[in-house]
Amino acid sequence: MSADATERLVALRRDLHRHPEPAWCEFYTTARIVEECRRIGVDELHVGRDAIDPDARMAVPDGDELAEWFERAREDGADPDILEQLEGGHTGAIAVLERGEGPTVALRVDIDALHITESEDGDHHPASEGFRSEHEGQMHACGHDGHAAIGVGVLEAVANSDFAGTFKVVFQPAEERVGGGKALAESGHLDDVDYLYAVHLGLDHPTGEVVAGIDGFLAVSHLLAEFEGEPAHAGAHPEQGRNAVQAMATAIQNLYAIPRHDGGATRVNAGRAGGGTATNIIPEDAFVEGEVRGETTELMRYMKEKADRVLRSAAEMHDCEVELSTEGEAPSAESDDELREVFGAEAADVAGVETVTERDDLGGSEDATFLMNRVQEQGGLACYVCVGTDHPGGHHTSTFDVDERSIGIGVESLTNAILRVGEEQP
Repeated sequence: MSADATERLVALRRDLHRHPEPAWCEFYTTARIVEECRRIGVDELHVGRDAIDPDARMAVPDGDELAEWFERAREDGADPDILEQLEGGHTGAIAVLERGEGPTVALRVDIDALHITESEDGDHHPASEGFRSEHEGQMHACGHDGHAAIGVGVLEAVANSDFAGTFKVVFQPAEERVGGGKALAESGHLDDVDYLYAVHLGLDHPTGEVVAGIDGFLAVSHLLAEFEGEPAHAGAHPEQGRNAVQAMATAIQNLYAIPRHDGGATRVNAGRAGGGTATNIIPEDAFVEGEVRGETTELMRYMKEKADRVLRSAAEMHDCEVELSTEGEAPSAESDDELREVFGAEAADVAGVETVTERDDLGGSEDATFLMNRVQEQGGLACYVCVGTDHPGGHHTSTFDVDERSIGIGVESLTNAILRVGEEQP
């Protein structure tokens, strides 16, 4: 990759790092990506509602939060004409190159950030180099700014190549809430894809190492339970109340008592909880927000069924009502060996790659699995790859950063794999 291209992608990554946006609020991010796609020149550009199935979105923030982030993007200098296409939390884009007869190959990258306050320590590279997050409480702490830059870089490289066929880059919102993959998978834009790659930076692999195929995706479902009881004076008339916090506490205790399953690994976690208004009032409202996971989609469904039963039973035990909702969800998936082998072979010849690891397990969850499953169900192949990067802090921490050399490694490795897939059609 040329020095000019490297410099441009690093600058884009740093711009996105300064302007992190959470799920379905990626207004500035999408606008910048659209500008880059237009600069490159694409045959089709699907933006906002045209890129997703709006009805399949999950974990969409409320209207006030969306409006706040929309206005912030405008203040940050996002193109107002592009913003109009994104209003209401319809973010994301799909860029398409039409290059005659040949297979349809796609690359998926995610673009959202996390609710984390970024470190101000002088040893933290974004802080010392002046591109620390300008949105306090929000941060690119998982490398999605680098993923977006890689997506733009691969798009430009393929556009300037002799690739024959159709190439799509899917810039997906809301991965961190596992809320965007389904909306992309059900948009119809993946239905003609023969080969799909998805990419992630880091995953505890250092700069110079690539993983040719990731497996071990835990299927996940994010749950929200909202309990409603009856208030009463805690001293004078406690018997007149129906304690929603007591129902919530019972539910949390019993969630962790769900039996494990002999079919494989399962997980449960109550991550957020709260309720009540004062020490002398029987609390009428409470909530618990958590998740269940499974080694397979079937195991996740088992955990979800048991969790829903626990939550309803806890409410009934304390004479309360409970409303259950699914905030985000993603299935499990497996990478196809044919694409794994192509990526590994092509990455091995890229400058800066020292080690090619054939496979690794994610050990977590990712909603790229929706896209992978969709392509595979249509008869295509899919593979999730990792490009290692030195990160001084772990993923989802305030000191996370990416080694920007890995952006170029990712662009070249993926571009070479995509060109070879287009030629050989494994």
